[in-house]
This record gives sequence, C-alpha cells and structure tokens, in this order.
Amino acid sequence: MTTSPPAGSGVWAELVGQERAVEVLRRAVTGERHAMTHAWLVTGPPGSGRSNAAKAFAAALQCERGGCGACTACRTALSGAHPDVTLVRTEQLSIGVDEVRDLVRRAAMAPTLGGRQVLVVEDADRVTERGADALLKAIEEPAPRTVWVLCAPTPEDVIVTIRSRCRRVELATPSETAIAQLLEQRDGVPSEMAAHAARVAQGHVGRARAIARNEDARRRRSEILHIPAQLTTLGACLQAAANLVAAASEEATASTEAIDARERAALSEALGMTAKGARPRHAQAALRDLEDQQKARAKRLQRDALDRVLTELTGYYRDVFALQTKATQRLINADLAVDLTTVARRTHPEQTIARLDAILTCREALETNVAPLLAMESLMISLHAA
Repeated sequence: MTTSPPAGSGVWAELVGQERAVEVLRRAVTGERHAMTHAWLVTGPPGSGRSNAAKAFAAALQCERGGCGACTACRTALSGAHPDVTLVRTEQLSIGVDEVRDLVRRAAMAPTLGGRQVLVVEDADRVTERGADALLKAIEEPAPRTVWVLCAPTPEDVIVTIRSRCRRVELATPSETAIAQLLEQRDGVPSEMAAHAARVAQGHVGRARAIARNEDARRRRSEILHIPAQLTTLGACLQAAANLVAAASEEATASTEAIDARERAALSEALGMTAKGARPRHAQAALRDLEDQQKARAKRLQRDALDRVLTELTGYYRDVFALQTKATQRLINADLAVDLTTVARRTHPEQTIARLDAILTCREALETNVAPLLAMESLMISLHAA
C-alpha cells in the first residue's frame, strides 16, 4: 500500500481549499478498499483547479510515495513527459473523434514503467458527439491498469452515459483567504495586493495570480469596470462593443503569434518546403488544415477574453444590487464603492436584474457561436436601455 504525503503538500500543494476532494483522491492512491476505479470525472467552477487536481492525481498514481512532488515520476507526470501519463488539453473549440480514437489506442497499451496508464482529458466537455461515442466504449471496456480522468465545469457538461460510469470528484470555489495565502506563500505577493486580487478574482486562482502580478491585467480590468458609465448613447454602446472585441482579438493574437509561427515552421520543415517556395504535393492542404486549427484556437482565446469581460461586469452589477438591497455581503469591487453607490441610488433593483440577465444572455450567445461583435453590441445596448 502506498503512503501519500499530507494533504496540501507534494503534488497536492496547488489545490487551494480542496481538502475534501484531495482526500478522496489520496484514498484512491493509497489503495483503500473500493476507493479506486478506472474512470473519474473532476468537476468544478472556472479557476477551482480541475486540471491541477487531475494532473496531481495522475502524478500520485505514478509516484512510489503517493505524490511526493519531488521525484522524477511526479515531475514528469505533471509536465506531461511521463511515458504512462497522457495530458490532453485542446486549444480548439472541440475534441474530435480522431483525437479520441488516438487516446483509446493509447489507453489499450500496457504501462511502460509497470504502474498505470493514465489519460487526463482536461476539456472533456469539448468532446464531440462522435468522439463521446468512442470514449464511452473505452470506458465501458477498460484496458487493464488504465485510468481515465476527465475534467469539466459541471457533470451536466458531459453526456450522461459517460458521467454515469465515472466516479465524481467535485471541487469547490476556493475562499478568498485560501487564495490570498497561496499568492503570498507561492508567489511572494504583498499581503494587501494578495487580499485585493483574491477578492476581485471571485474564486478564480489563475485570475487572482494575473491581477496580483500583472499591471496590464489590472489596467484592463479597470477599463472594463468603467464601461457602464460610458454607455450614454447608442453610438457609445456600439463603440464600446467594438473596442472590447478588438481588444479581445489583440489579446488572442498576442497569445498565439509565436506558437503559430513555430507550428508553421515545423510543418514546412516536415513537408520539405524550400526557402524558394517549392511545395511538395499535398502541402497546400496540410497548410490549410493548420491555418484552420490556428484560427479556431484564436477564436477560442478571443471568446475566453470576452468571457472575462462578462465576469467583471457581472461582479460590478452584483455589487450594485447588493447596495440597492442593503445586503450584508462584502463588495467585490470595494475600491469603486463611491461610483457603485451613485449607480445604486440612480437606478432600481429591477434594472440591475435586467442588466445581469443581459450579461447571461450574451454569454449564452457567445457559447453558441454568435458573432462576438453582434453579441457585445446587443449587450451594451441592453445595459444602456435597462
């Protein structure tokens, strides 16, 4: 039986405020009776650490000490370099059937180092319908010593036939205190900034870290929170929407530019393309496929950037509603208390609820691939008109 390190140490150290989930996973690693199974579904809100939990579990299953965090097995498993750990995270909008079939073939292989073959799918909610059919068969008829670890925001994001065959581990939204402590201890962030970042990030560890360490992230957030005051005319609404979409596109381009260039260079070399522009047969089709994949990745990153805008606006109007209803909860944006109080006095709670509903409608529109500019224009007009 393996002896795991204490919760909060080793590979589990990055899982903030997830003691209950860590205990479930640790019991499985140590081999307690009925604690282990071949398929797991890790769910939790954005920023709760779904991917970190899945990778920590994979590492602990390969570690002779149950997840010490220091040995070669732990380090290579966490980085994706371990021969018996496959980490799948797509930058595309979906995970197709071909990719899933590759995973199924990998799952059927015997472990190289004699432990378990672990496959972590960080975006199981993005598996296509055909891909889900292939995945279901692999989970229903598991290969010996193979463990599937699927991640999704909620169980409902995974088809019922798959989630019914998985043991669920649900992560909670980390507390402000836990996030602030992590920022101080891990990243050396001053306590006041750590507390501020933890509060405004609304439970998202990665977002808190970005706000605490990145001046540009704080500037962008400030610009978003000043948008409601700028929505005075129809023209202002349309301009605000255009600015937000353009900024999201620029952010996506900045994130992918270097990666795109490396991928094009690698593909050109693999295809044997010369500096003079000579292209072998079928090269054009391969290049088009790569461009399509890169466009899909940029589209996802743009949508993620816009989703952060919606999260900030939601926090803004929740604060307004809290002031209007005299709720006792702390303001998310306490540094804007004066402006928020002015808005709360000038409007009615019904208007604030209508604005929160408009933000939710916009998020749903973006998820169903409505054109970003159209979705954001509709939102800005709704925020102005409510």
